[in-house]
Amino acid sequence: MEKIRLGDYNLMTVVKEVDFGVYLDGGEMGEILLPARYVPDGCKPGDELDVFLYLDNEERLVATTLRPLAKVGDFACLEVAWINRYGAFLNWGLMKDLFCPFREQKKTMEIGKSYVVHVHVDDDSYRIMASARVERYFSQERPTYNSGDEVDLMIWQKTELGFKVIVDNKFPGLIYKDQIFKAVRTGDRMRGYIQEVRPDGKIDVSLQPAGRRQTEEFSDTLLNYIKDNGGRCALGDKSPAEDIYQEFGVSKKVFKKAVGDLYKKRFITIGDEGLTLV
Repeated sequence: MEKIRLGDYNLMTVVKEVDFGVYLDGGEMGEILLPARYVPDGCKPGDELDVFLYLDNEERLVATTLRPLAKVGDFACLEVAWINRYGAFLNWGLMKDLFCPFREQKKTMEIGKSYVVHVHVDDDSYRIMASARVERYFSQERPTYNSGDEVDLMIWQKTELGFKVIVDNKFPGLIYKDQIFKAVRTGDRMRGYIQEVRPDGKIDVSLQPAGRRQTEEFSDTLLNYIKDNGGRCALGDKSPAEDIYQEFGVSKKVFKKAVGDLYKKRFITIGDEGLTLV
């Protein structure tokens, strides 16, 4: 069988039933308990289960069918549940909270507040831990993205230039504030688009596809909107940018390009009262 991965999902075989759960084949790690509360109905020896492995309060390897908010290797935004003299304990969706020692905190964490952290296995203690010093855990590889590539983003922190983001759970990136047309906050996850990978490896990201592709995509959206709303759109070239963004989630520049595109194709007419389907 494959090597057991602590803090990750593992496909494991049920080897025996007991009153308090079932035991799973952990290979070199021995048999691993899946407590009764997590055992699926009808489960029997020989069945394979996809389980998450972590350490219980007595540091014993244990399985669960719950899906935590993050696994080892992930960046996540987690809320502090409680604090003791050793550090903070973060709610990550399991019965045992995730420990973030004081040495791994950039600033002292507070109960009820959420922080972006990296989840990893501590080399010395073999415990799953969190670190708010996320810069240590970014990939050292050079990004190989092309301009326009679609990526997963997590909002990391606000700066004077805009927002730092984590790209594909791997690289740091930046969205400039003039590229942000909607409210975002730390921990938000969304799709984004690569603008540029600089010679130094730094990544500039946008929340919308660039250039002609963005216009074409929104042109289709706008045309369908007009069709679905009785052949009319009350917004036009002179409408406030805020109203356009609130309705469509795009900048006024993108809206005007799409309007021009549809007008040239003779799909719409433009008047004082907005756009009308031809």
